Amino acid sequence: QVQLVESGGGLVESGGSLRLSCVTSGFTFKNYGILWHRQTPGQGREFVAEVTTSGNTDYADFVKGRFTISRDDAKKTVYLQMNSLKPEDTGVYICAMNRERGSGPRDSWGRGIQVTVSS
Repeated sequence: QVQLVESGGGLVESGGSLRLSCVTSGFTFKNYGILWHRQTPGQGREFVAEVTTSGNTDYADFVKGRFTISRDDAKKTVYLQMNSLKPEDTGVYICAMNRERGSGPRDSWGRGIQVTVSS
């Protein structure tokens, strides 16, 4: 079955870095864009970043210049490198898949991973 499993979260000081991973299985990875969202106490669920099947990327304004999303099709894994972290980046980070071509499930979500940035 489809699985998206996040890892790499944790507690970090303001200004620090973390690298999140989203390891996937159960679908044709190369046909899907992968997104990161986050759930924060103040803002609810919000879009963070996306990488398409062609490798194009898009970012929310509040992470531009600090976060980098990338994908490794051979490993069926997407990464989110987070630098210059701020306390307001605290939240649960969730990866999701979005079908761009071919057949299969339209979308699915992981369970999320906690990121806490201390001031």
